[in-house]
Amino acid sequence: ERGVCPLKQILHQKEDNTLIFEARFESGNLQKVVKVNEFEYQLTLRTDLYTSRHTQWYYFQVSNTQAGMPYRFTIVNFTKRNSLYKHGLRPLLYSEADAKKHKVGWRRTGNEIKYYKNNAGQDGRQYFSLTWTFQFPHDRDTCYFAHCYPYTYSNLQEYLVAISKDPVKSKFCKIHILCHSLAGNSVYVLTITNPPKSGKGTKRKAVILTARVHPGETNSSWIVKGFLNYILGNSGKAQLLRDNFVFKVVPMLNPDGVIVGNHRCSLTGQDLNRKYRSNVKKFYPSIWYTRNMIKRVMGEHGVFLYCDIHGHNRKQNVFMYGCERKQQAKAPYMHPRVFPLLLSKSCPDKFSFPDCRFRVQKSKEGTGRVVMWKMGINNSYTLEAS
Repeated sequence: ERGVCPLKQILHQKEDNTLIFEARFESGNLQKVVKVNEFEYQLTLRTDLYTSRHTQWYYFQVSNTQAGMPYRFTIVNFTKRNSLYKHGLRPLLYSEADAKKHKVGWRRTGNEIKYYKNNAGQDGRQYFSLTWTFQFPHDRDTCYFAHCYPYTYSNLQEYLVAISKDPVKSKFCKIHILCHSLAGNSVYVLTITNPPKSGKGTKRKAVILTARVHPGETNSSWIVKGFLNYILGNSGKAQLLRDNFVFKVVPMLNPDGVIVGNHRCSLTGQDLNRKYRSNVKKFYPSIWYTRNMIKRVMGEHGVFLYCDIHGHNRKQNVFMYGCERKQQAKAPYMHPRVFPLLLSKSCPDKFSFPDCRFRVQKSKEGTGRVVMWKMGINNSYTLEAS
């Protein structure tokens, strides 16, 4: 609720060292905390609103800290059998004191990290726990923990305001409202291209990027931000790209889910990346309007490439999912494997071609990638980042 600040909890005794937890802020997620003993706490995450599932994203505040003490946190209601926490992933910590004094932001933390099947479960569903030990850097500090670097709806709005106020960038980057979400939040679309040179009517093909259909995959927002920093820059390559293409970017498809701290769903409790075939504008406005915008752009310019950007919770590296028919067209630029192959050549330390897949599974028929491909966009991809 807007304008309703969480009440600060009152500490009963001066010597009470119990941690104070809070998650009633933008993108926050926590349902319940139980103090097991002096330095050990058991945490339960809130499921995506109006569902009983999708506990993965967490982002919460902790205050009344004691420095140097051996704390242990255990989150007890994950639902996925496997996790990158088994393969070296660590939780993120942000200390307000460190940010103020040393300009240190989010950093990975935690020792004795284990991800395991626990004895709990509900409705025949098995639960898994993530546990880790750590020490707070300062006494009486306010700290935050998160699953991945947070990127809120407010972060996006600040970034877009900065672009619109920039006298150079605003000449070739136009920001419009594509539609409004169920909760009335603006879904933005950016159109980026250089003004045509005088007297030349250029027929530029479009490149379409979308992101953050799954709210907990915050890394997709950071990738979009990196892309926008690049394409709005004044390097020769960025100029060349803006001369030759029209870029359409929808940076946050699911602002409602992002704001409330969901991991996967919108406020209808649905996975929007399965709704691209739906004609129900009322329930899935951002998906309906994005698909319509792409249809229009296909008619006006033709679409060279479509890519929906995601984060992956169980696989490492950056990789792509594409679509190919059994009999692929002969022209090499029509081959969906070409673009991912080029990416793997240009950044082999980040992008893994062996992790890419091109089969169209039945369960993915409603995704942006498959629907756009069936609409006639040959280079239609999902980009996944660990």
